[in-house]
Amino acid sequence: MQELVITSEGFERLNRELDRLKSEERPRVADRLRGAKTGEANLAQNTEYLDAREEKLRLERRIALLRERLGSARIVAPRLGNGRVDPGERVRVREISSGHSLELELVGQLETDVAAGRVSVASPLGQALVGLREGEIAQVDAPRGRFGFQVLAVEVAAGADLGYPSISTISSRTTQSPSSTESTSPT
Repeated sequence: MQELVITSEGFERLNRELDRLKSEERPRVADRLRGAKTGEANLAQNTEYLDAREEKLRLERRIALLRERLGSARIVAPRLGNGRVDPGERVRVREISSGHSLELELVGQLETDVAAGRVSVASPLGQALVGLREGEIAQVDAPRGRFGFQVLAVEVAAGADLGYPSISTISSRTTQSPSSTESTSPT
């Protein structure tokens, strides 16, 4: 089983969500449940009660999941000055065959949000990028073929807390220097 890691920013964001769920959502759902109970004598036919009960179950599952994951995750932070891509850093890459540039933030598995540019260190791209230096190329096997990504720049992500040690490598990473890599196009 792969270790669950999280950036300090992600840890704080998920802790805030957990606090909000417990302090705001639980009382709101409990009030909704109490109100629905008084509406109809037969609770099995009371759709408002059944909906509120289902919402309470979803809420409690989310709270339990957040508690469990936050309790077992290891907080990681980038190592400044090492010149390598670490979790919690922003990295600008260029896809070799298309020339398309992307700016990504490498984060833990619990923080992934591709639309916001946050890519998990456990993803194939994240695994390939961790530990690389500017100019090095990551090879990523994907369902549509093999893609090469050249690291253009590495910088600390905005809001990154630098008070925790970083993981140094993630397994199954393939690196090559730019001179030894041929451009491959996705199929």
